[in-house]
Amino acid sequence: MFFADWSNIYRVAVVGALAYSALVVLLRLSGNRTLSKMNAFDLVVTVAFGSTLATILVNRNVSLAVGLAALALLVAMQFVVTWSCVRSSLLNRIVKTAPTVLVLRGELCPDALKRVRVTSDEVLGAVRQHGYGGLDLIEAVVLETDGSLSVISRGQAGDGSALSGLDA
Repeated sequence: MFFADWSNIYRVAVVGALAYSALVVLLRLSGNRTLSKMNAFDLVVTVAFGSTLATILVNRNVSLAVGLAALALLVAMQFVVTWSCVRSSLLNRIVKTAPTVLVLRGELCPDALKRVRVTSDEVLGAVRQHGYGGLDLIEAVVLETDGSLSVISRGQAGDGSALSGLDA
């Protein structure tokens, strides 16, 4: 129950070190996109990496080669999907959420807040964290695809081109 034999521990140590090293190499080969701030798609892939690595470590019925093939498949699939998203706006909209404007020209956008399930208190907290005392100083607050809130002051809004085409 607590200890069967040393061979299980030896297997986990050896296979774990090799699988972890291979995962790091695969992630480095796949590029920075895999390791960037996560949207929902990236989170699913990351959880799948963890689950696959855990299965390789503790399931004696999964060989290191099969486990590494599974990890390589996950990395390859993520590469194909992200490569395709860059080239297809339709696929990009299917895979990722669009950024949403929550404040525009100092006014909260209540319909957008409800749609994305963000409270006005959360928006005001982001405004304060960026060092502003009121919405009158803010041109826009945007809920980004990774869940972060971008705060753009009126003085830094420029021509507003970074806000064009966003949902409000």
